[in-house]
Amino acid sequence: MITVLFAALPDRWAEYEEPLRRALDDTGLAYDLVTEAAPETVDYIVYAPNSKVQDFRPYTKAKAVLNLWAGVENVVKNDTLTVPLARMVDEEGLTQGMVEWVTGHVLRHHLGMDAHIVNPDHDWVPKAAPLAFDRPVTILGLGVLGAACGQMLARLGFPVTGWSRSEKRIDGIRCLHGDDGLAEALTGAQILVLLLPNTPATESVVNADRLALLAPGAAIINPGRGPLIDDDALLAALDSGQIGHATLDVFRVEPLPQDHPFWAHPNVTVTPHIASETRPDSASRVVAENIRRGEANEPFVHLVDRAAGY
Repeated sequence: MITVLFAALPDRWAEYEEPLRRALDDTGLAYDLVTEAAPETVDYIVYAPNSKVQDFRPYTKAKAVLNLWAGVENVVKNDTLTVPLARMVDEEGLTQGMVEWVTGHVLRHHLGMDAHIVNPDHDWVPKAAPLAFDRPVTILGLGVLGAACGQMLARLGFPVTGWSRSEKRIDGIRCLHGDDGLAEALTGAQILVLLLPNTPATESVVNADRLALLAPGAAIINPGRGPLIDDDALLAALDSGQIGHATLDVFRVEPLPQDHPFWAHPNVTVTPHIASETRPDSASRVVAENIRRGEANEPFVHLVDRAAGY
């Protein structure tokens, strides 16, 4: 009998209990799924970084911590966590949700839909948008989410350039990497999508110098992490017209403070961290598969590289 501790906020337990039990039942393992347990009896921790579990040292029997979030920046630096840490990679739910959100907002900016949705002066300007192949899109971050979004946009006809810290090869995407590659990826892009993790190396990666590389009037879409953007630099670029619009789903402080300039700026769209989320049914299957692997002495999947921070 293995003990699986669900360590997240209480309202998440109501959403996850039944899906997790179904997924664990399918593994054929004998298990006890609990929200409270003596730490020394716990084999696996199904974890959200905002849970009350912050000191992992008492969990002397634990074989792995299985994160429910795609982001691990709030746990990866925890020195008390020494067992394997897996991040949530849920292609069925989390990835699909991100692909839909990013595609929708890229098309919104590409087609200029805002001018027709909100048109109080009843302006009649019969000018169609260019076709997708004339609208270069750059995606910073070519992990599971960035690759999936890029490939969907490429299938729609957009010329997609992707950038990552290390070299990648992804069908349909021009892949660049390294410092020189970053400047090349940004230069002339008309739509920029940010899907990098939040690490010291990506802090304010979108700064004044890099905003200046984009095509004049470019749109920025950030469903990745708030600290990727230098807020002051973005506001200045919006005011100058270098950036035509920013659609932001993530912020340095959340909820976004009511007095933050993003709320009032006419060329900023604020969405409340809804680009995608972990879906209990599909995420539970990901968690259960890692537990099955642990009990079968097979390698865990989606392990976090502690040095890289993701």
